[in-house]
Amino acid sequence: MDRNDANAKPVVGITPDIYLREIGPAGARSEMPTWRVAESYARCVTRAGGVPIVLSPMAAHASAQVAMVDALVLTGGDDPIMEEFGVATHPQAVRVVPERQSFERAALACAADDPRDLPVLGVCLGMQYMTLEAGGVLDQHMPETTATAGDHWAKDHTVGGVDDAWAFGDGVIHSKHRQAMSDAGSLRVLARAHDGVIEAVGDPSRRFWIGVQWHPERTAQAGLGQAVFDRLVACARGDI
Repeated sequence: MDRNDANAKPVVGITPDIYLREIGPAGARSEMPTWRVAESYARCVTRAGGVPIVLSPMAAHASAQVAMVDALVLTGGDDPIMEEFGVATHPQAVRVVPERQSFERAALACAADDPRDLPVLGVCLGMQYMTLEAGGVLDQHMPETTATAGDHWAKDHTVGGVDDAWAFGDGVIHSKHRQAMSDAGSLRVLARAHDGVIEAVGDPSRRFWIGVQWHPERTAQAGLGQAVFDRLVACARGDI
């Protein structure tokens, strides 16, 4: 962001998902890696006063892309490949495409080392990557461990702050996950769901380093939806 330009808006990089799209005639089908991202992320960033750009999920270009943006959003997606974190991936998990995991881990590492104290928001899978990188523990299949696991799959439910650093209050959010963090590692637990599931983590020593297990881009309650993007962009702009 050009601090000498009073009209400059923060540029917010958004990570896309990668899925394998089948192409070709019957009997000779092949898979083409394809990138996609929900428009709602870009709309939330725009409403907050930022300029959204979709990043290219290629690990070789992670450093250059992170250097180009003023904030980073790691979006939701499928499940982490846990062998990279020292444990087996649960058989019920739906693994992300490996190239996506490689890119997001590289982008996170670059953001963590960025001398600008780059603001980062992790959403659902993005929160899980942030927490795993911080030494956290992932419950890979909540239906086996949590009686209320169904409350978290494409449902609205309540969350509440549990740390003084939490800036967004309590209320109703929209979530869609069958995995959750059971330990936040070196990050702090900032909010929990009605059943105690960790719903937000962060590093209060940074300007904005927050992961939320829910989807703020799909949450109707502004204080836990749009307000998350508002604060991210305000930090990127230097207002906070």
